[in-house]
Amino acid sequence: MSLCLNIVNRQLEYKGSWKKTALHQLDLLHTYTEAFKEKFRLDGFNSLFLYRRLYRCYTSLYGFSFDDGNVERRENLSSEEFNKEYDGKKPVLINGLADNWTARKSWTSEQLLLKYPDTKFGISQRSSKKISMTFKDYISYMQIQHDEDPLYIFDDKFGETAPDMLKDYSVPHLFREDYFDVLGNDQRPPFRWLVIGPERSGASWHVDPGLTSAWNTLLCGRKRWALYPPGRVPLGVTVHVNEDDGDVNIETPTSLQWWLDFYPLLADDDKPIECTQLPGETIYVPSGWWHCVLNLETSIAVTQNFVNSKNFEFVCLDMAPGYRHKGVSRAGLLALDEGDFGDIGKNSLGIEDNSSNSGFTRKEKRVRICQSLEDDTDSRNGTNGMSTSHGLSNLEYSYDINFLAMFLDEERDHYSSLWSSSNYIGQREMRDWLWKLWVGRPGHRDLIWKGSCLALNAERWFERVTEICAFHGYPLPLHDEKLPVGTGSNPVYLVDDYVIKIFVEGGLEASLYGLGTELEFHSLLQTLNFSLKNYIPSVLASGILLSENGSYRVLPWDGSSIPEVISSSNLISMKNEEADYPFGVWGKKQFEYQQAGRSLLKSGNCGKSTSIWPYIVTKRCRGKIFAELRDALSSEDTLNLVSFLGEQLRNLHLVPVPRPSPNDSTLMVKKDDIQLSRGNGFSDNAADKPDPDESKLFMSILNRKRKDISSRLVEWGDPIPSKLIEKVDEYVPHDLAVFFDIFKNETEICRSYTWIHSDVMDDNVYMAPSCPTSFEGNTSESCLHGSNGIQKCIWYPSHILDFSDLSIGDPILDLIPIHLDIFRGDSYLLNQFLDSYKLPFVRKESLKESIEDNKFGRLSYRAMLYCILHDDNVLAAIFSLWKELRTALSWEEVEERVWGDLNNYAGGGLS
Repeated sequence: MSLCLNIVNRQLEYKGSWKKTALHQLDLLHTYTEAFKEKFRLDGFNSLFLYRRLYRCYTSLYGFSFDDGNVERRENLSSEEFNKEYDGKKPVLINGLADNWTARKSWTSEQLLLKYPDTKFGISQRSSKKISMTFKDYISYMQIQHDEDPLYIFDDKFGETAPDMLKDYSVPHLFREDYFDVLGNDQRPPFRWLVIGPERSGASWHVDPGLTSAWNTLLCGRKRWALYPPGRVPLGVTVHVNEDDGDVNIETPTSLQWWLDFYPLLADDDKPIECTQLPGETIYVPSGWWHCVLNLETSIAVTQNFVNSKNFEFVCLDMAPGYRHKGVSRAGLLALDEGDFGDIGKNSLGIEDNSSNSGFTRKEKRVRICQSLEDDTDSRNGTNGMSTSHGLSNLEYSYDINFLAMFLDEERDHYSSLWSSSNYIGQREMRDWLWKLWVGRPGHRDLIWKGSCLALNAERWFERVTEICAFHGYPLPLHDEKLPVGTGSNPVYLVDDYVIKIFVEGGLEASLYGLGTELEFHSLLQTLNFSLKNYIPSVLASGILLSENGSYRVLPWDGSSIPEVISSSNLISMKNEEADYPFGVWGKKQFEYQQAGRSLLKSGNCGKSTSIWPYIVTKRCRGKIFAELRDALSSEDTLNLVSFLGEQLRNLHLVPVPRPSPNDSTLMVKKDDIQLSRGNGFSDNAADKPDPDESKLFMSILNRKRKDISSRLVEWGDPIPSKLIEKVDEYVPHDLAVFFDIFKNETEICRSYTWIHSDVMDDNVYMAPSCPTSFEGNTSESCLHGSNGIQKCIWYPSHILDFSDLSIGDPILDLIPIHLDIFRGDSYLLNQFLDSYKLPFVRKESLKESIEDNKFGRLSYRAMLYCILHDDNVLAAIFSLWKELRTALSWEEVEERVWGDLNNYAGGGLS
């Protein structure tokens, strides 16, 4: 079964055995003949291991119920009783919550088969691939299978594939408080599942994602449940906690194997809380509780995870960077080494960070809870079974938010630290969620603030922005202005008429180059008669904030020098004192060269907290960001925005690129990173060539990124198809010097690289209203939607924001965020943008005739390569927008579907 699931390349259809099913996947079933018709015997051979596996395939669980379980059963439970006795405290079985559901009678295997025979549902199995089966194929599989760990339906998208099923049930009144409901279904993480499985299937030991709570209602069949309180790792389970990003993985036997092989070894005091769930009953599982489920017969259930006021802080804690608090939340004190407790009595908010000394290897802390009961009995101290073998007997484990927060890593900068791949939601989504809660639920702000302090260090950033305001004489932030806005990687605050951004992304050195380049660009723009500057917020102040001996100090800085606090330190790797802007764009490109090809896991101490933060203050725009208006805009407003973006990106790409100073020492590259040849796409005319050092720098950056392309795509994983990852080396040229041709227009010779914004996304475009009811852009919801949803306002684009990712590069790079994020892959909008943009991207004559493969002449190929080489996982966006491409057999197919319109662009310079 495992081998078959790993080679699935089409819809899964069970053929009676996993050998035949695998051959079917390989189109070899027609060549298969049974070699032996008789059973094969080995006299004198026996194996208890094989016998146990055979037993698990054929045993009956008819009498395996636990009717005398110790999970409390309640009926007619009121919200007040639930909140007081159970919410966030202990499990409970509740009867009667589904009595009025249509699903109570209609969700049987027979009736669902009649209604949804060809509907595909997601299958849960131990494979990295997402696999689905039609319901009729799954029913057929259930009826004939004898698998040790049967497949079962565990589908979080059933509401999209079978929307009528959502009408058959409703969220019970006890669980309707859900902080994730401020997010649309396309934004919130997976939260509801259809669960269908045969006898012997089930869910092995786990803690629900993100420390959320859950309810599970059984419609037919019987389920046996076992539960342990937080921090009590079940016997036979191993918890792996990664010391770099806090990723937590569980090694556990199947639910049936655990009950057969481990449960009998448990003393009465060590046994879990247990129950058998019957049809119509709903079980509540609090945040952090371990649980294991075994289907005693074919069962159908629906379950949802939720965040409410009782577990909100735990969910926020689980998102925070670092690893100790994640391990402690699941494995208790057994997740820690004795050395972790050196300063715990002195520091109530965290413990010393040792991860910065971990080097460049991805460490893993292995927490094994698999010792025999005899060895473990004497070491129990009565606090959820925590071991005293670590010398921690005086510290009692408590699943309390203040206790768990003690293990947060204070040395981690929560904005620039590596985010755990196992987190329930991503960094951008987390910031967006907290901000929407802050705006949408003002009555809960005290609780939201506590959660934000855990997840974002919000209290520290509020202190820092207050110091900046005080230094410049701006109004201090009001209570409503305490939380950073937006989803970006740098804290941004809206204070009165000012926007204050503190640079932290990538660490101190990256932050200095981010601000330095932005200041260089603004200075250049002021000397030019470009209308672009009217659509970029004015810079009012900039500087560096320092923390010294527990207090703050502000140093103004305009980017045209090296601040003394930087020049006198060893905090950065390069100091180019010859340049007009030592932290300007060419220094930034050299820094990009240094970082290119490095895995995120090898990025040094970019997540380590510093005591120096560059910042910038710009004028606040009035109106709303496009992300808030997307669904409210008329088609005319949207087309006006598209034209605006085309015009302003053209203006941006025409801004002259500064030349490095003659003595600029930043343009240093290694010979191994660049291959120069006559076939690299340059013109033969020396006067047309870019500066050799500049060209080498650009080529070497791309070639460095090229070196680890396969491993990066493997690390990103789903939804990038594995078959395409295997073919990426064939698609991407080994020497990317072919990218650096130049083109010529009628008036001047231009390089093939320009200023690029790099991050024109839906939260970086501002729009202003033209409404009779608006005052200084402060529009109400009635301005967005009139009666019957009729729009009153006309929205026009006013500003492009956030130039911290400003760089120099191929102008096609700016198409990637615009097409994937703002246009969401809409081909019509892309073509409208190109009609306004008008500039050529490349000159046909510059392509050498010696290049035999004409794919280098396709703009679509150029754009697709940049997507693959991008620092961010834009491929995930592509395969999320174009789901049909998940079955693509070649990168050319993806290229044509996403970027094919570029090849018809009249201004593209290519026929």
